[in-house]
Amino acid sequence: MQERVEDSGRAVVHTTWGQWLTPALLDPALRTLLGRDWPRYRQHPAPAGRLILAVSRTVLKHTAAAALQVPAERLDLAYLPGGRPVLRGLGADLQVSLTHTDELIAVGVSRTGPIGVDAEPAARPVSWEALRDHVCTAGEARLLAALPEEDRAGAFLRLWTLKEAYAKALGHGMRRRFPAIGFEWNATGTPRLAGDTAGEWAFATHLVDERYLVSEAYHPGEARACTAAPPQPDGPRGPFPREAPQGPSPARPPHGGRVLGFPGHRGPRPR
Repeated sequence: MQERVEDSGRAVVHTTWGQWLTPALLDPALRTLLGRDWPRYRQHPAPAGRLILAVSRTVLKHTAAAALQVPAERLDLAYLPGGRPVLRGLGADLQVSLTHTDELIAVGVSRTGPIGVDAEPAARPVSWEALRDHVCTAGEARLLAALPEEDRAGAFLRLWTLKEAYAKALGHGMRRRFPAIGFEWNATGTPRLAGDTAGEWAFATHLVDERYLVSEAYHPGEARACTAAPPQPDGPRGPFPREAPQGPSPARPPHGGRVLGFPGHRGPRPR
């Protein structure tokens, strides 16, 4: 993971509750590790909520610590008014984002600017007709309507997670009106913000364990630019590819977390 951060400026790591639940709860340093989240953990009214808070923050801090090569308990995690997590002091130069759904936990870290990650089960049943006006621009709705019915739900979820990830990167959370965020796609299915001709933001969606869609939005940074993955011989060409591309076999940090690959290039090219 440290090599990935040094190479491209960012990394997205995913793991599961089962791999971290026991180590987190049995850690004698849990109180120190949670820091300002400890009162929330102790006072949370629901047992499941306490577990979610403890494990997700433990994963987030260990991921950031791996990127910074410092002990996790030395990091101070705080939150902006919109709920976006930020590292203070020792890790202030590293941007972080957290998402979890079902068994999956994913953390994004970036040295090049804001990053946001969001995840959903790939098979989650959705009614895009009911949610269309709450998520899509008029152009996106037309693209979705033109897809075969069996492809529409997956395409809608991909679009939704991209917008969630972007809103998290901005620190807006659910306050952002998604129909005000428009996406366009090139011939290989790579998304970009409508009107973002300067490439100030970059996006990717990964299919994890054949079960989850994990989308990321990140700011490439002043001296970095996103390089789109090259077309695959039999890959999709439309705006909503059927499958997100997978990178090479990922490295395994402690506790079984895995770093997502970024296919098509080892790192960003200078502008």
